[in-house]
Amino acid sequence: MLVVVTTVILYVFGFVFLYGVIRLGVRHGMEDVETHRAQVLRAEQLASVQDRTFARENAFLTGS
Repeated sequence: MLVVVTTVILYVFGFVFLYGVIRLGVRHGMEDVETHRAQVLRAEQLASVQDRTFARENAFLTGS
């Protein structure tokens, strides 16, 4: 009987531990995605500004 109780307790704690590890991993993954999204947005804005500056400085290339 003691073996069954011990097995059930370890089984339940194993699932609780696994849930915590998965939850922690997902949270860190979401934080990485948010950080990467901000960096990509900033890079897109910078590229847009650089394109406009290049077109303004080299108007003969744009046909204007």
